[in-house]
Amino acid sequence: MKWYHYVECFFAGLFLANFVPHFVHGISGESFPSPFSNPPGKGMSSPTVNVYWGLFNLLIGYLLFRAAKISDKKIWALIVLFAGIILMSVFNSMAFAGIKK
Repeated sequence: MKWYHYVECFFAGLFLANFVPHFVHGISGESFPSPFSNPPGKGMSSPTVNVYWGLFNLLIGYLLFRAAKISDKKIWALIVLFAGIILMSVFNSMAFAGIKK
């Protein structure tokens, strides 16, 4: 694998992990912060905006996943993918810990 495939793996993990909270809140009908809220990332966005934002993250994550040529035979690619997932998950848990609904 070329070096940039590992970068794609990492960012695929970031986008795929970021898909989850936005999509789940959106389909649950709950407001949740997004980059489109005021102030960005702090204010609340509508459930519909969060569904769209979550689906956008899923699409970008999937495209990066495919471009990185990740497979179960490429253990380092999987490690980098999961590192991206872990990093975004921990970041989101800290960033959204104080959000009041």
